[in-house]
Amino acid sequence: MAELVAKRILLVDDDETLRKTLAEQLSQNGEYQCLEAGSGAEALAIAKTEKFDAVLLDVGLPDADGREVCQQLRKAQVSVPIIMVTASSGEADTIRGLDSGANDYIAKPFRLGELVARLKAHLRQHALSEDAVLAIGPYTFKPNVKMLIEEKANKKIRLTEKETSILKYLYRAGQKAVGRDTLLGEVWGYNAGVTTHTLETHIYRLRQKIEKDPAKAQILVTDAGGYRLVP
Repeated sequence: MAELVAKRILLVDDDETLRKTLAEQLSQNGEYQCLEAGSGAEALAIAKTEKFDAVLLDVGLPDADGREVCQQLRKAQVSVPIIMVTASSGEADTIRGLDSGANDYIAKPFRLGELVARLKAHLRQHALSEDAVLAIGPYTFKPNVKMLIEEKANKKIRLTEKETSILKYLYRAGQKAVGRDTLLGEVWGYNAGVTTHTLETHIYRLRQKIEKDPAKAQILVTDAGGYRLVP
């Protein structure tokens, strides 16, 4: 079975004990990897050099209002989900947080289960959004511009609309193999004139583009009567 790729979460909170505890709890099963910042300035510095999948951002930071930090992150083109964490549950504060560019707002004290559920929901939603930037093998996948980018090799691979749709659907499926008929129906619709041969032809062309050795696929693999992406 393919190894689980941990989602990288930026935790921004000046309460070191809470931050460390939350990082430990989120990292327990390997689903998340946490980056930590104790101030707004530190969070903005990390955002310039690191990639992450979501942000948990405390409102009460020692050097800035978390909502201002949220605005600055958005101005810096950080498009990932941002969940604000606050000691206040007032409606006015919630509105201010959302207006600053946050995706969600959760009040302390919160249950870990609720936080994780919200985090997962926003990560799934972001993966479907037009401005999503997804990781597939050695590539950065940008569905909105139909492109795979391999930064180390300074390589850009242009994709067709169908190739983009295939990768998006397989990415959403995670580690679960998607049957040929299912993938055919999702990408082409149930068009009577389209057969699994059409899908197999597109998979073949995709492998020619993305695999080092298309005959021995390591990224887009055949599995359980269908196809699956390996992280």
